[in-house]
Amino acid sequence: VGIGEVCRATGLSARTVRYWEELGLLPGIRRREAGRRVYGPDELERLRFIQRLKALGLSLSEIGDLNAVYAIEGSTAAMLSRLGELLDRHTADLDERIGELGSLRDEIQKYRDHVGARRDALAEEDSR
Repeated sequence: VGIGEVCRATGLSARTVRYWEELGLLPGIRRREAGRRVYGPDELERLRFIQRLKALGLSLSEIGDLNAVYAIEGSTAAMLSRLGELLDRHTADLDERIGELGSLRDEIQKYRDHVGARRDALAEEDSR
């Protein structure tokens, strides 16, 4: 299939697909004689995999590292092991951020209570 059909199937822009190819995330894209790219089921599956990894917070660099592990090791198991490590790290980062956001929420609520008390005190002074 051509890039237009790939874009419709994945929701990606042609520019994104070409960029990911330039980064080496889509190795071995075949081309017709006129130089037009031809995508098959494997490329569509890879694009969807990359989309999923991006949605989970992995960077294009990390996704490239996964490609490199696969190319060097020649093993899906090695790539999945590395992916597990990356997902563990992202989970730990999220847990830390959730903790920070919880603390920020508590701080905002305390300050909101302070502002409310100050407002009430001023209203009481004005009513005298």
